Amino acid sequence: MDDVTAARVKAAFRHVNRAMVMLWRLGLGRWVNIWPSGSGRILVIGHTGRRSGLRRWTPLNYANVNGELYCTAGFGATSDWYRNVTAEPRVEVWLTGERWMGVIDEASDHPERIRLLRAVLVASGFAAPAAGIDPRRLDDEALAAATSSYRLLRIRQVAAAEPLPPHPRPGDRIWWWAAVAGGGLLWHARCHQRQHGP
Repeated sequence: MDDVTAARVKAAFRHVNRAMVMLWRLGLGRWVNIWPSGSGRILVIGHTGRRSGLRRWTPLNYANVNGELYCTAGFGATSDWYRNVTAEPRVEVWLTGERWMGVIDEASDHPERIRLLRAVLVASGFAAPAAGIDPRRLDDEALAAATSSYRLLRIRQVAAAEPLPPHPRPGDRIWWWAAVAGGGLLWHARCHQRQHGP
């Protein structure tokens, strides 16, 4: 993938990521993960901006391999979230029905890097093919060449030093559904009144 295409793909994923985080906050995290072979297996991490110190949220494809969670920075060391977790590895993790504190470790030098990375890319659904990589067809050598800039990361659960904040969290904006439904009913009532009178 050339630099221009990579920049376009990165920009597209940035928009998708914002929408994905909002889906989780609307209580749809379970539905986001309902089609693993298509949309992939997705979790969300909350990480600290290395310059701003502000909390940032990024959805990531992941694979559970022998009880350990692995993810990848597909845009390599230039990914903002990767640089953030390198500076501060403690993250908040959202999984379907779970929310906990974790630590992200670099695993790019793992002796089984290709096997683990393949598992993450297969679990990414459409994302890997969209980036021009078919992890089901490439042999180990070809996959290693195609992903030479990718960073492999492991996420470990750790005890939280203090209670997790109430917001943001999965489902914290589920009340929006009630607001939308109420607005829809009000609009319907007004339309009915215009057509049939008081």
